[in-house]
Amino acid sequence: MSTPLLPGSPGQAETSTPVDPTLAARLVDHVERVVVGKRSVVTLSVATLLAGGHLLLEDVPGVGKTVLARTLARTIDGQHTRIQGAPDLLPTDLTGAAVWRPREERFEFVAGPLFANIVVVDEANRMSPRTQAALLEAMEEGQVSVDGVTHALPQPSMILATQNPAEQHGVHPLPESQLDRFTAATSMGYPEAVDEVAIVASQLRADPLTTLPPLLDLHQLAGLQAAARNVTATEDLVGYAVRLVRATRNRAGVRLGASPRAALQLVRLAQAMALLDQRPVVLPDDIKRVAPAVLVHRLVVDGRGERPDGVVQAVLHETPVAA
Repeated sequence: MSTPLLPGSPGQAETSTPVDPTLAARLVDHVERVVVGKRSVVTLSVATLLAGGHLLLEDVPGVGKTVLARTLARTIDGQHTRIQGAPDLLPTDLTGAAVWRPREERFEFVAGPLFANIVVVDEANRMSPRTQAALLEAMEEGQVSVDGVTHALPQPSMILATQNPAEQHGVHPLPESQLDRFTAATSMGYPEAVDEVAIVASQLRADPLTTLPPLLDLHQLAGLQAAARNVTATEDLVGYAVRLVRATRNRAGVRLGASPRAALQLVRLAQAMALLDQRPVVLPDDIKRVAPAVLVHRLVVDGRGERPDGVVQAVLHETPVAA
């Protein structure tokens, strides 16, 4: 019989103050008060938040990437900041810096915009590689190091980054090490005609984002994240996720397959999806549902064979659920 995978020691579940599990589904509805006609993208974004991960939104300008990121940030009654990607940004513009206080004759650390619960990084690929690298420690370890001193970031903490992959001038593609730290990546796509009419009409009256109240406080968010991690993922289910990830490394034309980190994030995001559906256990369909968002952006292909999305679809088709 399969045993559950839990985030702590074997047989020990996380404990926290219980929260209303229906809050998770209500969070999706709350975001949709602003982001119209994109339920699958909104659901993935909320699931990434509940999984304690980071999200990359990739698409052409004007389809709502930044609106989605800002709306998700506004739903949480915590600290949220926005960083506008630009070539002249320095790492300390993100992390903060030690400032000399002559009256006290000492240095004082002044925190940068990374010190927030939700950080929106708009047009991340417009930042220089050196500045992009300032995000690595924050995303992986929940801390930043400045002048040899480590500073913990507020928790929970999520980075929502956007980029336009079609841009060619003045951009620096995010490196593989950076992409691997995003739990999921997705695109918005153009809205359906009826949704586009609704979007334009709502913006003519007023920006709906300005009147959107928070739905969760930080305590409730932490409780939902703990609840997601305690959704049962059996050993068989975890084995299926690992086989999918390993299969991406053994295909012709794939120069870089998905990492073990991807396997963990695949299960974590599937747990969050199960929580949104108010189920106590992860199903193989949850893994299949989130696999493209978790895996595609992590793959590097040689350009002569399948595209990354084609690789993932092929792996999903060829890999049996049962070992």
